[in-house]
Amino acid sequence: MKHSIRIRFTLIFISLMAMVILCLWGVNSWLLEDFYMQEKVKDLEQAYVLVDHLLQEEQAAGLNIADEFKKLDEAMRKGQVDVLGGNVLIDLIRELNERSNITLLIMDSSNGTLISSERKGDDLSERFLRNILGQNDRPFKIVSQTEDYTIQQSYDPRIRSFYLESWGFLDDESPFIMSMPVASVRESAELSNRFLAYVGVAALAVGSILIYFTTRRMVAPILSLTELSERMSELDFDAHYTGTAADEIGVLGHSMNTLSDRLKETIGELKTANLQLMQDIEQKTRIDEMRKDFIANVSHELKTPIALIQGYAEGLIEGMAQEEESRDYYCEVIRDEADKMNKMVQQLLTLSALESGKDAPVMERFDLTELISGVLSSVRLMADQKGVQLVFSQEDPCYVWADEFKIEEVVTNYLNNALNHADYAKRVVVSLARWQKERGTEVQVSVYNTGDPIPEKDLPDLWTKFYKVDKARTRAYGGSGIGLSIVKAVMDSHKKQCGVENVEGGVMFWFTLDGE
Repeated sequence: MKHSIRIRFTLIFISLMAMVILCLWGVNSWLLEDFYMQEKVKDLEQAYVLVDHLLQEEQAAGLNIADEFKKLDEAMRKGQVDVLGGNVLIDLIRELNERSNITLLIMDSSNGTLISSERKGDDLSERFLRNILGQNDRPFKIVSQTEDYTIQQSYDPRIRSFYLESWGFLDDESPFIMSMPVASVRESAELSNRFLAYVGVAALAVGSILIYFTTRRMVAPILSLTELSERMSELDFDAHYTGTAADEIGVLGHSMNTLSDRLKETIGELKTANLQLMQDIEQKTRIDEMRKDFIANVSHELKTPIALIQGYAEGLIEGMAQEEESRDYYCEVIRDEADKMNKMVQQLLTLSALESGKDAPVMERFDLTELISGVLSSVRLMADQKGVQLVFSQEDPCYVWADEFKIEEVVTNYLNNALNHADYAKRVVVSLARWQKERGTEVQVSVYNTGDPIPEKDLPDLWTKFYKVDKARTRAYGGSGIGLSIVKAVMDSHKKQCGVENVEGGVMFWFTLDGE
């Protein structure tokens, strides 16, 4: 990966380590020597304060410090140093010599040796005199200076080494000189830098390898989040972050899980809303098409009777029917066409009221057998004229719950439709069937007529307004294509079923009602 976080972390680690090593090298090279000299100067300054203070205390106590040091010298010759313990000043001088390698010489007012941490103090005494008289022929540099003492760095060519000297006067005007050898800090710094370079390179290499492999654990959750974001960009919201860490990456992962769930819900809601919108658009389009078809069908259905009425009326006005028989024929045609128009308008009003829910069914208990028998009696004359045999064998009462007036209209429409399409054997059979259901008894009314079957593709459209399978034949008996639409609307208002089937030898229409 070109911009891998692991590579970045490793490069950052290498850069930081290199900067630290360079800083240590610079400190060793430029600051170590000054720091070393300052610490040594502090040791000499602190030694002056301690020695001066203890010397005053010893003198105040009436002790002869010179005698004490003579005894110390004699004890050292005999190897009996421990017998002289207990003098604080002597112990301090010994501690300074052992800890900081400081040699001390305190002289009396006649420049005789009073106290010396060396057996032979002649060299220190000579160096003090040279310093006090300004006759120091050795290279030196004053490091610190006060009213009581001067600290300077000198070089001893005999032993080729540097040392610090502190010389001056104590508070009792006793001359003193302290000397401390100092190492070559520059040479030590170069050696330290060389060692630091070796160790730094090794630490840098090992650390880089370790940081490269240890960052895998840190980068793994980030890669998981990257994969999760890619799947989310492809609208796959089933992926979830499964890490259990409670750090910032874990919080981010759980936030992305929440985001994924909310996006999934939101997109689901949008899809549902979009589907509903599409359905609404389709329904609106369908309603617009139905409205257009309705206007076209009504116009078409009214166009023929209006044209006939207009034509025969004009013929009467122009005196084309002089004879009474001709006038009666003209008037009969006009009345028949007007009746057809009136019937169609009444059917449209009925259908509109049913579809809008304004004509709700009035539920009542009645004998369905009696209702069917009454409708058969009313259409028997038309059946005889068409040569159609009506068959209804039900004699026992069959009580149902429905709107009696509307069910009578359904049965009438079914029978008229069956009479108009009966062919071949010219039989129309009405039958009743009942069966028990979980919520009571259900009754099915079937009206069968012999004749040609209806094409299967036309069966679902029979309930559509103004739909006609054979428009020429329908026109011959005056059908408008609204009757079956009224049947469907009536049964929908009753929350019941209706349908049509091609059966052997003919067609059967049916509907169901709640019985008792």
